[in-house]
Amino acid sequence: MNGPHDLGGQHGFGPVAPEQDEPVFHGEWEKRALGVTLACGAFGAWNIDESRHARENIPPATYLSASYYEIWIRALETLLQRHGFVSAAELAEGHMLEKGAAPKRILTADMVPAVLAKGGPCDRPVAAAPRFAAGARVRTRNFNPATHTRLPRYARGKVGAVEAVQGFFVFADDNAHGRGENPQWLYTVVFDGAEIWGEGAAPGLTVSIDAWESYLEPV
Repeated sequence: MNGPHDLGGQHGFGPVAPEQDEPVFHGEWEKRALGVTLACGAFGAWNIDESRHARENIPPATYLSASYYEIWIRALETLLQRHGFVSAAELAEGHMLEKGAAPKRILTADMVPAVLAKGGPCDRPVAAAPRFAAGARVRTRNFNPATHTRLPRYARGKVGAVEAVQGFFVFADDNAHGRGENPQWLYTVVFDGAEIWGEGAAPGLTVSIDAWESYLEPV
């Protein structure tokens, strides 16, 4: 979707200025925000792609003025309401008012190390041969969905070359909306800077993205 998260190529936001010696957390509440988000994700009610889309749907003015973990918490509130774990009234009051949905599972403290070590692999067994090989010239689709997509706005309708075939992975665009994993081949595609940014691009600049097969068509 064309949301506030997709800033590539947009003007007016200033340079990216990495913080020197940045701490992992800037405040104690951020530790709790991370822990609560992971614990609620373990309920089994939503997947990582639905979680990302919830963040993308935060109103632009709110999103752009929020810190990283504030975005996480705002999206978590949306997910908890959507799946019946809390109500808007409970969020406003700050405590439970009635019994909500029951989680499929609870993440207890003793389970955390193993769960984090396992991660959330999204590669799947191969079901078909890849359509493209390394070196193939491809064009990305030019679309503007209201739903989740991992194809950046700046890379739509552009011609590039497949650099690598990465494997067969869960298709986030469908998975975010409960339409199933529907795995596809994933490719690293490289674009000349001028193809992306136009005649003002720095000489020799290239931009690479990872793109699912349904984003691509042959040239």
